[in-house]
Amino acid sequence: MTGAGDRDRWGEIEGVEITFPIVVEEMNSATLTFTVPSAAARRFVPEAFEVLEVGPGAAMLIVALCDYLRNPWGDYVEVNLGLLVHPAGRPDEAGAYQWRMPVDQEFTCTAGNRVLGLPKSVEDLTVTYTDDAVTFLLREAGEPSLTVTLPRVPPVGDPVRETTITYSVLDGVPTAVPLTIDLPTGTVDPAAVRLDLGAGVVADELRSLGLPAAADLAAWGEGLGGSFSRPRPVPAP
Repeated sequence: MTGAGDRDRWGEIEGVEITFPIVVEEMNSATLTFTVPSAAARRFVPEAFEVLEVGPGAAMLIVALCDYLRNPWGDYVEVNLGLLVHPAGRPDEAGAYQWRMPVDQEFTCTAGNRVLGLPKSVEDLTVTYTDDAVTFLLREAGEPSLTVTLPRVPPVGDPVRETTITYSVLDGVPTAVPLTIDLPTGTVDPAAVRLDLGAGVVADELRSLGLPAAADLAAWGEGLGGSFSRPRPVPAP
């Protein structure tokens, strides 16, 4: 356990102390990956980063749908739209760059913007559970923009904790956010995932990448955790 003397204090936001690592104690999440045209993907990525091609002319889109249940920044719902990238000239340093990250609460939006440089915005975002399925719904201007429904499959083993990097732009500086995160191990048949696009910016952006389409991979997990470390600037190439 991290003691008080081991905390890396960033400061305060709205009277809440921000320290690293930021430990997520419990969350449920779905991860979907899609192969999309790299030419279309590039317009969402800043010049400091390059789209990592996973095949000729192909990039990887990652859609992560998260229900944070126990977390220092609140019990909130989040949608991550990201692409696999690397800093310019360093293809061995792959990570995810999120160009859009809707959330349903103000504090995590403010903290995510100011502390991590993540493009969070407060939107009309809900998650609904039944015994067998979960649905994430994002509305823009009162109309459905993105709806994802998938089965709540059981895990096939213990969560796999992965160390990785999320890339962002913090105060105009390309930034790496190291994190460890539990990957869901409930394997979902992509054919069992329903992804619907309606009206709005998110729907239009995903259509420009070729969605709706069947995911390459889909997974669901409950009772997951992780931690975020202090961001660091990405060295110039």
